[in-house]
Amino acid sequence: MNWTLALPEIVLACVGMATLIFGVLRKQDSTLLCSMFVIGGFLISGLLVLTRANGFGFHGQFVADPFSAFNQILIISGATLSLILALDWNRSQGIARFEFPVLMLFSTVGMMIMAGASNLMTLYLGLELMSLALYVLAAFARDDLRSSEAGLKYFVLSGLASGLLLYGISLVYGFSGTMDLGSLHELLLKPESASPGLVVGIVFVLVGLAFKVSAVPFHMWTPDVYEGAPTPVTVFFATGPKVAAMALLLRVMGTSFASLVGAWQILVVIVSIASMVLGAFAAIGQTNIKRLMAYSSIGHMGYALIGLAVGTASGIRGTLVYMVIYVFMTAGTFGCILAMRRKGKAVEQISDLAGLATNDPALALVWALFLFSLAGIPPMSGFFGKLYIFLAAVQGGLWTLAIIGVLTSVVGAFYYIRVIKVMYFDAATEPFDAKPASLSFVVAATGLFTGFFFLFPAPIVAAAQAAAGVLFR
Repeated sequence: MNWTLALPEIVLACVGMATLIFGVLRKQDSTLLCSMFVIGGFLISGLLVLTRANGFGFHGQFVADPFSAFNQILIISGATLSLILALDWNRSQGIARFEFPVLMLFSTVGMMIMAGASNLMTLYLGLELMSLALYVLAAFARDDLRSSEAGLKYFVLSGLASGLLLYGISLVYGFSGTMDLGSLHELLLKPESASPGLVVGIVFVLVGLAFKVSAVPFHMWTPDVYEGAPTPVTVFFATGPKVAAMALLLRVMGTSFASLVGAWQILVVIVSIASMVLGAFAAIGQTNIKRLMAYSSIGHMGYALIGLAVGTASGIRGTLVYMVIYVFMTAGTFGCILAMRRKGKAVEQISDLAGLATNDPALALVWALFLFSLAGIPPMSGFFGKLYIFLAAVQGGLWTLAIIGVLTSVVGAFYYIRVIKVMYFDAATEPFDAKPASLSFVVAATGLFTGFFFLFPAPIVAAAQAAAGVLFR
């Protein structure tokens, strides 16, 4: 049992328990100290991920390989950015409690287990650890009715999705006799072993995981939870859990069921098209910026699923590159949304951005950069994310998917550019409050990545290529 392969997760879990005990025993407010401990834990865990050996641990239930390392580093990055953005926000909104960073840490541990799962049971344990912490985080602003509603909606619908996933896992186990992803792959190399019951199980597993990435038609929780949850929690929802669930989807479909690509490809194509179309058209009528970003994220998951639908290592590479770009431009955009405060009170309407270019030219400029990237306009990073995805679709012969993707990108560009129009051409209103240093740091860092990705794409593309080589062999 090579337990050292799970050392990053073990260290992070120990940091979480130590931080929890420290927070309970310390009488005065310890939120900032606990947050610093957790960020330190993230950094140590990230270094351990980069330096550990590859292999299988815990009798084959956990795997350390380039694919898991790539996704775990991205998960840790998203969690760190979200926690930094929460530092000032939670204090100003009166919800600064030491439990917040601890919950975020344990949710991140669950995500890392998901990324390294090589067994359907490990997969489920990681997913539930992530979800249990997310339920509490969504409802963390206890006195805010919208936050309580967001937590309840996510809890009920996520519970339903977990039940479907567990049912799918039980069907797969019942018809194959194994829950090990590698053993399933070996078994399914013989087409006659793929019984109808097993295919039904695969569909249920796909449905359960599609809920976590908020793909249509399992997206119904996303706009309400994004709008109702405290904004730093929304940032967290939009980054880490999306990466973990997408990694899980790629791992399960690209390892165990790779030989049955013909059976599930059409399902992924339909979900991808539906997500892109709904994300493009449903966002047009939104007036709340957080709801607009919720529909935007549904559309972006549709684009990311194109890579899985292609069913090749090239498609997986495209999806992984897309997820890196998506995490950084989304974290940056939400950083700008967190800057929308007047007299200490958060505002969320798009109309509140009127004349931002006059009041705060730097914020308006970086926000425009993020919006252009989300729309996929060159030379921003979002353009290259879509380029890798669409190229993979064309090479895989999925022309319809590529064409629909381009057309929905054009529709999506309308509502992103409308926000830029409000910032630059509408009459100026009252300026926003001064931005805290932590928020400025995240916005600047993600802005530099988004604006200058085209200068250094090679390291990320090479890492994604190595990670994708593990799947669809």
